[in-house]
Amino acid sequence: MSIRYQILHDTHYRYASPVSLAQQLVHLWPRDCSWQRCEDRQLEVTPRPTRRRDEQDVFGNPLTRLALEYQHDELQVSTRVRVEVLPRVLPSLGASPSWEQARDALAYSRKALPGELLDACRYRFESPYVRLKQSFVAFSEPCFGLGTPLLVAVRALMEKIFDEFTFDAGATQVATPLAQVLERRRGVCQDFAHLMLACLRSRGLAARYVSGYLLTRPPPGQPRLIGADASHAWVSVFCPRHGWVDFDPTNNLLPALEHITLGWGRDFSDVSPLRGVILGGGSHDPEVRVTVLPLDDGTDQTGG
Repeated sequence: MSIRYQILHDTHYRYASPVSLAQQLVHLWPRDCSWQRCEDRQLEVTPRPTRRRDEQDVFGNPLTRLALEYQHDELQVSTRVRVEVLPRVLPSLGASPSWEQARDALAYSRKALPGELLDACRYRFESPYVRLKQSFVAFSEPCFGLGTPLLVAVRALMEKIFDEFTFDAGATQVATPLAQVLERRRGVCQDFAHLMLACLRSRGLAARYVSGYLLTRPPPGQPRLIGADASHAWVSVFCPRHGWVDFDPTNNLLPALEHITLGWGRDFSDVSPLRGVILGGGSHDPEVRVTVLPLDDGTDQTGG
């Protein structure tokens, strides 16, 4: 019952003036985990980097470091990945402990925490794009009644964001404050994920940002367009006894076979597909093209 995908991700920078030095961090390899296996991966960089190093970041995600130590006026980073997504075992939401019990299990005490709880604690606090404020507690208040099972409450929060917010690609930028997103009720998947994280962490719960891809389907009778897809983002919440459970507030569902996970971190800044530091360059905006192709329906395009 698994699904295999081929993912093409192309990022192209054209600089207004030459860049004399660049260092880039690339998060474009799908992470191997219990519900996903990366079968093949290829990375092409133009111009050729002076140095390249493949490693893992502090969250265990695959990471590639690139250095270009000579003058260049454009940069193109292209990946071709083949990945198999397996069915997930989803817990009964109503059988989860109450959200207060989950919060208290992560709270500070004099006792040493088990490894799983200790790891989850890093996702309880503020991060560059996620602030902890009373306004986020107030927004989520209807979802977190006394004694409500944690995963039931999180599902209610996901539904609330889906119902009350409008997807608007022009409403925000990467650095748009969450308070503004909350006020205007508009944004994109990244904003909705950050908002959900803020609501959960403001209550002392552990939740992480998940970066990846989502299979999109063309209208009936129309072909799948190459380059028409995009990166996606959703949320994973830590539940004692059940582990990490994913929720997608943009689409109001629990991710399954059509979500491909790249990696996770505290927020977008930890798992941005491509970010770095350059010397020179002037103004520049990337051109990004993403294609997600299910291979098991005869669309395998290994020839490029």
